[in-house]
Amino acid sequence: MSSALFTRRFGHGPRQALAIHCTLAHSGAWRGVGEALADDLTLLCCDLPSHGKSDDWDGQGDIHQRSTDMVRDLLTEPTDIIGHSFGATIGLRIAIENPELVRSLTMIEPVYFAAALADDPARVAAGARNSGGFDAAFDAGDRMEAARIFNTGWGDGSGWEKTPEKLRQYMADRIHYVPASQPFLRDDNAGLLQPGRFARATMPVLLIDGGASGDMVGAISTSIARRLPNVTRKAIDGAGHMAPITHPQAVSSEIRRFLATV
Repeated sequence: MSSALFTRRFGHGPRQALAIHCTLAHSGAWRGVGEALADDLTLLCCDLPSHGKSDDWDGQGDIHQRSTDMVRDLLTEPTDIIGHSFGATIGLRIAIENPELVRSLTMIEPVYFAAALADDPARVAAGARNSGGFDAAFDAGDRMEAARIFNTGWGDGSGWEKTPEKLRQYMADRIHYVPASQPFLRDDNAGLLQPGRFARATMPVLLIDGGASGDMVGAISTSIARRLPNVTRKAIDGAGHMAPITHPQAVSSEIRRFLATV
């Protein structure tokens, strides 16, 4: 695949920021947040490999490493990074590996299971009820069923039966991204949990959870927060995992307050 990601911008504010979407979404997922922060930020949003209008991942190498490298190539100066779910884990990785490129980091429900697994594996196991069914469907080649299970666990709560057929197919076509990203998300193949690495991310960090999200999210965020030197935690009342899409005004308000301190 080519080395460039498709990008779009929202807003016209004086501050340059970069937003990274979640698995199975695309850069347009940031429209609500970008428009709410239009006077504050010029928000550069990218489509990850195999998502939106970017080229498909060719299956070679590690998908988290590949995605991180391609996003990192978009950064030429210290930038405010905003990431959601999988995208938040890319932001975290860049903040640790290249702190000189990150002015601030906002993470919305980063799915970095490895941190919680290191601290409280029993709690993670209790929250991973969906993973067995997902694995079985994916291994059987039923990509649509795997997408349904994933969406049920990590979607916006509107229900699979209400999801338009075109969007269901979009998710099913990209569902291989989920197991392909596990070596980083669960097994920490980049070694971020090695002693001293999180301490490199000294920039201000905002960690946002949905107030209605499950225990797994809390476990992950607690594990990440206790490792970071300069972190603020906030919860969005009534929101679940897809808070940037379902509650863009509330998310934007927290980001605006946070950036005013940076």
